[in-house]
Amino acid sequence: MILSLKPIFYLSLLLCFTFVNASILVNQRTLEDSMIESYKTTSPNVDSISQMFTKGNFYGRLRFNSFGFVWHEELEFNGKEVRKDHGIVGLGGSFLYKSAYLHGFAFTVGLYATESYGSLNQNEAYLYKAGKGVLSREDMLNDGTSNILSMSQAYLEYKHENTSLKVGRQIFESFLTKSNDTKMIPNTFEGVTLNSKILENTEIKMAYLTKQKLRDHSEFHHLFSKDGYSENDDAMMHLGITRTTLKEKKIEDRLLIFDMVNKSIENYKIHINYTAIPELLSSAMLQVDYTMNVDGFMVIPAFRYMQQFDHGVGPIGGANIKTITQGYSNPKTLDSWLFGARVDVKADAWKLRFGYTKVADEGDIIAPWRGFPTGGFTRVMGQYNWYANTETYMIRADYNFAKVKWASNLKAFMRYAIQDFDDSKPGVPYADSQVVTLDIIKRFETIPNLYMKVRMGHVFGEAQTTNVQKADPSYSEARFEINYLF
Repeated sequence: MILSLKPIFYLSLLLCFTFVNASILVNQRTLEDSMIESYKTTSPNVDSISQMFTKGNFYGRLRFNSFGFVWHEELEFNGKEVRKDHGIVGLGGSFLYKSAYLHGFAFTVGLYATESYGSLNQNEAYLYKAGKGVLSREDMLNDGTSNILSMSQAYLEYKHENTSLKVGRQIFESFLTKSNDTKMIPNTFEGVTLNSKILENTEIKMAYLTKQKLRDHSEFHHLFSKDGYSENDDAMMHLGITRTTLKEKKIEDRLLIFDMVNKSIENYKIHINYTAIPELLSSAMLQVDYTMNVDGFMVIPAFRYMQQFDHGVGPIGGANIKTITQGYSNPKTLDSWLFGARVDVKADAWKLRFGYTKVADEGDIIAPWRGFPTGGFTRVMGQYNWYANTETYMIRADYNFAKVKWASNLKAFMRYAIQDFDDSKPGVPYADSQVVTLDIIKRFETIPNLYMKVRMGHVFGEAQTTNVQKADPSYSEARFEINYLF
């Protein structure tokens, strides 16, 4: 492993800047439970170019992440290890500058750094699971580089009243595109985006995206192209669409997105999304949430329906994400649908969620941009439950210890999911399983910018020996992270 001093150098500068400029240590942002940043301050409007620079806002973040992963059964395939117990630590941070607005124009730049220290050798980097988010497997396997230093955000913005237009590298949150900022560097995109709240009780987002940089990549890459670990190597990327395939067919993998959330009808929230890669794939989604009060309890039922349309992926790579189409009723199309239902029950400091999702026995649902089709309904830590003919049941319990003196600013939530995968499809890699996870989040009154989070998960099941052989899915995982905002 080659240890570069670049990220450590930049992090040292961040620390020095923090202590020398103590006046900027104000609570400018908060972290949501998902570790995504929520901004509480915005840059002001100014009258000159010099003030555009001097009146902007700096945002810093220091991060520590650690991961431990233990398989119930380590495996080899054709003499090559495919499962191995491991641990890995990431140390890093980010430094963003958002300029002031001059006649509606502004810019943002964000530098991100991570340095990793893991238990596996250089040629074993492909074996990292959740912890792969603290390094680039492509860089580690090629030359032993254990760090990433990236300008992951760099965009120009024009804002007028309730509408914002951004051009460049940026975070774009929609149904299927997410920053998924749970590791060291968020998932970001290159392109043009529009966010508007000009319509009452309505938020509209639109995007034309040309590139992506997954969290564990040092360079921006194709949105929908597989080529080892150098292009989109997300777990739910279709393996049949490669860089060579796109070039041969003269297809540009561009993402077109329309996303709208409307709250015009009392007690209702309606979410509509359309995401398309012209000539390859598209999907449409409708989600409706309804809030009602039942004897002092807040009850929120919701449903989600997603329809996926194949425009060319299926004939190239097949109905299965791994191109193994045995057991699929129509192996040459990704036409499919997903249905989800849930009920949230809230009262005081606690919340219960009961969720269910069903994927049609047709093509797999394709989503390699870190937005999860079953997210918020049945998806639990590290799981991918939107393969064809998959049913999932989940219960989640949340509790906020705000009123408990010894545990103030402490939250905990637990999930239990039952995942029923298709037993007859070898391209669906998972045997049926049950999953239990526990998340504990702690904030500190004395240091309001400091966040700590512990996550533990256990998957248990048995190897499938009938129909199609599938390995024992059981493993245990633990994560611990620290975030400090300034």
